[in-house]
Amino acid sequence: MTPKPKITAFHNSSLISQFNILFILISVIPLAIIYYLYLQLRETGETQLTAESLAFTLIYLVLGIGVGYFLMRLAVKRILNLTKANQEALQDIIGLEKIHEMKAGDSNEVTILTRTFQEIIVKLEDNIKRLEVTKSTLQNVLAKVGQGISSIQNIDNFLNLIVETITEAVAGKSGILLLLDAEKKNLQVKAFHGEVKGLTKEVILNLEGSIFANMVQTKENLAIPKLNEAARKAFAQGDLFDFPLAAAPLFLHENVFGVLVISGRKIDSDFTSEETSLLRSIAMQTAVAIENDRLNIDAEKSYFDIISALALAVEAKDPYSRGHLERVAKYASKIADKLGLADDEKHTLRDAARLHDLGKIGVSDEVLLKDGPLTAEEWGIMRTHPSVGEEILKPIRSLTHLRDLVRHHHEKLDGSGYPDGLQGNQINLLVRILAVADIYDALRTNRPYRQGLSKEESTVLLRSMANKVDQNIVEALLSTV
Repeated sequence: MTPKPKITAFHNSSLISQFNILFILISVIPLAIIYYLYLQLRETGETQLTAESLAFTLIYLVLGIGVGYFLMRLAVKRILNLTKANQEALQDIIGLEKIHEMKAGDSNEVTILTRTFQEIIVKLEDNIKRLEVTKSTLQNVLAKVGQGISSIQNIDNFLNLIVETITEAVAGKSGILLLLDAEKKNLQVKAFHGEVKGLTKEVILNLEGSIFANMVQTKENLAIPKLNEAARKAFAQGDLFDFPLAAAPLFLHENVFGVLVISGRKIDSDFTSEETSLLRSIAMQTAVAIENDRLNIDAEKSYFDIISALALAVEAKDPYSRGHLERVAKYASKIADKLGLADDEKHTLRDAARLHDLGKIGVSDEVLLKDGPLTAEEWGIMRTHPSVGEEILKPIRSLTHLRDLVRHHHEKLDGSGYPDGLQGNQINLLVRILAVADIYDALRTNRPYRQGLSKEESTVLLRSMANKVDQNIVEALLSTV
């Protein structure tokens, strides 16, 4: 069954339908009059038009024109309303200034409507390009961060990577990561990248008087547009930061750790909402990383404390070696200071010194506490303690950096050491330092089979071991004890 055609009201019909109807209404009466006169001429050779029929004709003609005008006006008004509604709806997108500019150039509503749609198309194309750029930027940021997570050795490297990546991604002049102190009163620079003016890791900003105080309180983004020189000077910390500026809080749950700031731009524009949203996402992920690192540090400290307690328990069994671990740690630290080692290397040395004899927990008391020189068989047992110590550390990933020092602290440059008989450059610097510190304390300490040697005697003996221990390290130690 064929469905009946749907009848649509005139005001709801399409514009083309309305114009078709209006054309017919306006043209049908004049055409009918002309056709009527044509028929008269054809039949009689003249027109017969009385005053009465002319009056009726004019009335119908005026009515037709009037109805056509009224309906045409409705259609045109519909176009005008559409133009006005369109301009009002798109005022935020195009901008009020742009709309006034289009109206000033031409009063024709159809032309204005056309220009409006052209402007919308340009804006849409612009937005599509920006979305593509944002998508590409986000992918690049996440890719770099993902690579960084898999390769970083500590949180500092990770934070530097984050700041560098996000700064370059949004074309910022500089990126700064500021962390709150324990009292939540001050902000201190933790990482930075780019053209940072006057900011170093020693600079501390009072939170209460900073531009970030309200942001930390509300956990909302901060975006400040480009400022002129007068406004910059009037602004808090205007001398430390460039504008435009975008910042996002580093927070997890209700805990705020600090702020991530992008200061200044390499391009002449303010930061967009998409860019500040990206900055916020990165800041939140960074907060998670910082919190995880703090938890890991607590866990690592617990592991180290437990292992240290085991090492001290072994030391406590032997009255002749009590205090040996701490003394070796002290000597190793002095050597490291003299040689100008980095802080992380010093930290590794101190920790390894406290654990280097951990493996003696696997040596029987008969051998460990023997009151006299050891036999060859007993020496074989004693020489297992470096490898046993390494095996104890193996399951603990956070102590991996100590395994080499614990295993090889009895190696000698000429290959006569144990357990692996390493030679020369096969033994790294930290192991060489630990070995010298260990030997020096052993020489100076009383043993069941001999008295501890004097400083002078120990010096002579160490210097005579040129083929076994690094003499540069020996001299560094002797200059500090």
